[in-house]
Amino acid sequence: MSMIVAGVDAGSLSAEAALVNEKKEVIATSVLPLGGCSLKASEEALKAALSQAGLAMEDLTYIVATGCGREISPHANARVTEITCIARGAHSLVPSCRAIIDIGGQDTKVIRINERGIVTEFDMNDKCAAGTGRFLEVMANALDVGLEEMGQKSLTYQEDIQISSVCTVFAESEVISLQSQGKPVNDILRGIHGAIADRTIGLLERVGVEKDVVMTGGVAKNIGVVRAIEEKLGLTLLIPEEPQVVGAIGAALIALQKARIRQAT
Repeated sequence: MSMIVAGVDAGSLSAEAALVNEKKEVIATSVLPLGGCSLKASEEALKAALSQAGLAMEDLTYIVATGCGREISPHANARVTEITCIARGAHSLVPSCRAIIDIGGQDTKVIRINERGIVTEFDMNDKCAAGTGRFLEVMANALDVGLEEMGQKSLTYQEDIQISSVCTVFAESEVISLQSQGKPVNDILRGIHGAIADRTIGLLERVGVEKDVVMTGGVAKNIGVVRAIEEKLGLTLLIPEEPQVVGAIGAALIALQKARIRQAT
C-alpha cells in the first residue's frame, strides 16, 4: 500500500479530518459538528475519514493535528498551528492564492502568503466571537431563522440596514430592537452580514489585500457573508468545494512532508 497520512483539525464548533496519499491526492475528508476542541471530536473525525476510505488506523504513516484541540488530539505525531495548515491547504487547492480569509466557529483569521504558500503576514480576531460562526448562531436564534437559511435570505433585501456593532451581546440587542421596529428579517440579515464583512476587511487590510483571495472555514458556506465581503472588496472570493476541510488538508500535506523526512533519515 502507498503511504497514507492524515491531518486532523479540532476546532471550537466542529472537527475535520483529511487523508492524503503519497501523490498528494486527497482520498477522504470528514466534517463532524462535535467541536469544543475535544479529544472525542478529533477521534471521531479521523475515524469517519478512515471509514470513508476503507482504511484502519494502522494504515496511517503519519498524523498531524491542528486547531484549538491539537494538543490533546490522540495519535498525532506532530502538532502544527492552524495558520500554517490553512495556508498550506489553501495554496494546494488554489496555487494562485495570495491572501486567505478564514472564518470559523470562534475566530477570524486573515493570512497573506507568498507564491510557495508560506505565511508572510497574518492577523486574527481571537479575543471574542464577534463576526464568527458562533456570532451567526446567536443571530439566527434571535431571528428564529435556520443557520443554513441566513445567507440566501439576506440576498433578497429591500433596505441596506447598518448594524453598528459586531459584539455578540450588543448586536443581539440591536437585532431585537430592529425586529420591534418591524424591519423585515431579510433586511436585518443583510445588516448582520455587512457588519461581519466590515470587521473582516478591517483585519484583511492590516495584512494587505492581495489577489487572489481564498475564503475558508464554515462561514464560507454562508453566501450572504461571501457576497457582502465581495461587494466591499470589489473582487470575487475563491472558495474551495469544501471550505471547512482546508486546514485538515494542509495538516495532512505537512504530515506527508514530515513522513518523507522521517523515512529518509
